Amino acid sequence: MAGEREPLLQNGGISNAAAAKGSPALLPSLARSVLKFLMWAVFLSWAAGIFLYPTKPAQAAFGEWAALTKQSIFGVTGTVFLVFSAPILIVAALAYVYICAFPRDHVEKKKLRSLSFRLWTFPLLVDGPFGVVSAVEFIGIVLFIVYVVFSMTYYVVESVSLVSKSHLLPTISSEKILGKIGGRFGSVGLFCMIFLFLPVSRGSVLLRLIDIPFEHVTRYHVWLGHLTMSLFTLHGLCYLIKWFLEGRVLKQIIQWKEIGVAHLAGVISLVAGLLMWTTSLHPVRKRFFELFFYTHQLYVVFIVFLVLHVGDFVFSIAAGAVFLFMLDRFLRFWQSRAKVDIVSADCRPCGTVELVFSKPASLRYSALSFIFVQVRELSFLQWHPFSVSSSPMDGRYHMSILIKVLGTWTDKLKSIITDVEENKTRSDTDQSHTGCITASIEGPYGHESPYHLMYENLILVAGGIGISPFLAILSDIIHRIEQGMPCAPKNVLVLWSVKKSTELSLLSAVDAQSISSSVSEKLHLDIQAFVTQESEPPLEDGIVECDQKIPSIFVKNGAAMSGLVGTGDNFWAAMYFAASTLGSVLAYALVQVYYVKRFNVYAWWQLGLLLLLCMTAGVALPGGLVVLLWHLSEKRRVQDDRWDTDASTVKDGAEDEQTTNGAAGADAASAASVAALQTTRYGCRPKFQAEFMAFAERAGGVAADVGVLVCGPPGLQTSVARECRSQNLCRGGGKSSAVFHFNSHSFDL
Repeated sequence: MAGEREPLLQNGGISNAAAAKGSPALLPSLARSVLKFLMWAVFLSWAAGIFLYPTKPAQAAFGEWAALTKQSIFGVTGTVFLVFSAPILIVAALAYVYICAFPRDHVEKKKLRSLSFRLWTFPLLVDGPFGVVSAVEFIGIVLFIVYVVFSMTYYVVESVSLVSKSHLLPTISSEKILGKIGGRFGSVGLFCMIFLFLPVSRGSVLLRLIDIPFEHVTRYHVWLGHLTMSLFTLHGLCYLIKWFLEGRVLKQIIQWKEIGVAHLAGVISLVAGLLMWTTSLHPVRKRFFELFFYTHQLYVVFIVFLVLHVGDFVFSIAAGAVFLFMLDRFLRFWQSRAKVDIVSADCRPCGTVELVFSKPASLRYSALSFIFVQVRELSFLQWHPFSVSSSPMDGRYHMSILIKVLGTWTDKLKSIITDVEENKTRSDTDQSHTGCITASIEGPYGHESPYHLMYENLILVAGGIGISPFLAILSDIIHRIEQGMPCAPKNVLVLWSVKKSTELSLLSAVDAQSISSSVSEKLHLDIQAFVTQESEPPLEDGIVECDQKIPSIFVKNGAAMSGLVGTGDNFWAAMYFAASTLGSVLAYALVQVYYVKRFNVYAWWQLGLLLLLCMTAGVALPGGLVVLLWHLSEKRRVQDDRWDTDASTVKDGAEDEQTTNGAAGADAASAASVAALQTTRYGCRPKFQAEFMAFAERAGGVAADVGVLVCGPPGLQTSVARECRSQNLCRGGGKSSAVFHFNSHSFDL
């Protein structure tokens, strides 16, 4: 099809055009370098400005800049926005230009040798409050700690020095110092809030640019949430103690100033933030997930009353990050309105639900992608993330997930499916069950480039249902080798731990159930399964090898998945960003000219509310118009694809059938099933040191690169990360010389 999007692993854009003409790629390479330089320059200048802002030279420079620009149409708010928020939007705009002009190239082998890549995949810390932390993540943590300590130390020294020069009474001096320090805690917290909102923009172009998927940066949001709320809590406590010493706590709490901060709005915002914070703590979140989920919707209250509390020019410090979050949230809302057809829904005997969703052929995803699923019969608010269990090579029109029944939501989902299946069995009909499961999808999200395809040597470590994404990886590798597509893996080891042997039947979910001789010559696949809670195989011989599913059901809701978010169309995504940004700026300019200046609006909280409303209007109106056009373009693309598919099926169906039959006949005798490659051990767990060293010897090479992907509980991730670190630190000292790259694919909300 002519309009179909480029595959994730193809060279694209300008570089392809240059290669096709045979001309040197000097100009594209220069343009790429210039864009990268500009993005780095803007980002580093912005970060340095935030870090040095507490110092007197930075304050003086900012004061001079504010004096020059305060007479503009946007006033002081525009000045603050230009310094602290505009750089984020500029980097985002350049990022859209970059990904449109230079779509992701195929994964290059030399990337494995780069220092930056090895810092990302080297687990520096494996125990502690942060979990498994790579070297790059550790550097980021240290930088944030240094920033907070430096800023607060500078502010405290400055405040004490300033108050001491006033020669006030000791009690009054203490109150003044508390007030100034409390204000500084709030200021530093507001700067940290910039980074708090960047990771939760699931389809953000910034995450796509640096190729960090949402499931990885979720932990950064958790860390920054703890830091930000700690600073805001200290901010509130300082003022509460100050007011208590002054003897006017209640009067100050309910105060709502016209000029200055509105205390009551700040109290409401802080209470909402504290509710989100306490319910997001690990013990509460794990035990009462629904409580955590619903209280986290208070982010709307938190943001709105924060704006009412600080006003327009203070909020404009974090407005850029909040605006990117609003862009992503509106796009997700639009996508989630569609009811997606379920091609197949069934319950496996091992207690796992499999859902297969309809998708358009133009929707791109990788074997490491994941989606958020909503079932309206269960909840209108709950969205649960699941890794895809199908490869994009399995089929153009479907995507599948595996769901282990663990909690209330999954148990109710299983009940709905089994009830429909029982009714279907009684009635003995094949009719579609319209509306019995009303499912909506957000995504797919995930790595822009499928990094599992750049390792020649691959170890997949899974615990229980964590095998789901690795089923997609195995299918992806097998299909790519069969079709002669770029695929680096040659040695693949799967280490899979389960509690009961019935779970081993999940291996039948791999789409490529047989491996031809041509594939087995290029791929050495070894699947080691460990059943931890059974000491010997079950009495029923062969129960592990088969998966007798109850007949599946088909649910027609009227549409396939939408590609508006995740790895969607780069051009339309860029137009949506541009229209929303320009619309917000224009709306704020019109409000300033025709309302604020005309009616002499001066209240801080009113000006802050107007800024937030203009941001919302820019996203909803011009941005919404672009999204509507994008949606219509996507529908037309799907219809055209259906016509092309029908025509090609009629024209080439007989030839394809003959070719397929011929190939199947040639490889039938030598084909091996995936299940036959599985070795099962009972009553034990994998010994990672022995397994890693044996695999490194089979891989060969003095410095072979081994990709280690883990999907499972935190304990499993810690064990694997510790072994990777141990192997890398002791290279050549009695251990292998291979380099083990640790990659976690676990999504732990």
